[in-house]
Amino acid sequence: MVQFERGKYIPFPLPIQQGHRVVYREAHALLEELADATLDGTRRRYLAELTAVPLLIVDDLGMRKLPHTAAEDLLEVIMRRYERASTLLTSNRPVEDWGKLLGDTAAVTALLDRLLHHAHVLKCGPRSWRTKIQPDLRTDGPPA
Repeated sequence: MVQFERGKYIPFPLPIQQGHRVVYREAHALLEELADATLDGTRRRYLAELTAVPLLIVDDLGMRKLPHTAAEDLLEVIMRRYERASTLLTSNRPVEDWGKLLGDTAAVTALLDRLLHHAHVLKCGPRSWRTKIQPDLRTDGPPA
């Protein structure tokens, strides 16, 4: 596994088997790392590292409270990666709610404009994929 300055490259099977580098971060962790990099004077270098990786996966946007700079920070990451590298972003929140969620409708509009331009959007529905593939464990009867 290759070390990334503020975390690790996560070996997702297919991209790694194809020789691609991948960085995985939960959204709140990515934003915390970016804030730390701003404070310690390494923001430019950290953004360059995020820009250079071929696949950035940002997971669970909206699952935790985000800092007030979240919209601008995510926009900067997406702008730097736009049409240069692949970005996968997951959220259980509808895109229509992201302006309110991130607190800056203008920045979110610009972010979505770039993110969705060449995107493949997958809507999973209200039910979790994890529960779709598992048998219903909430039955009242005895186990079979």
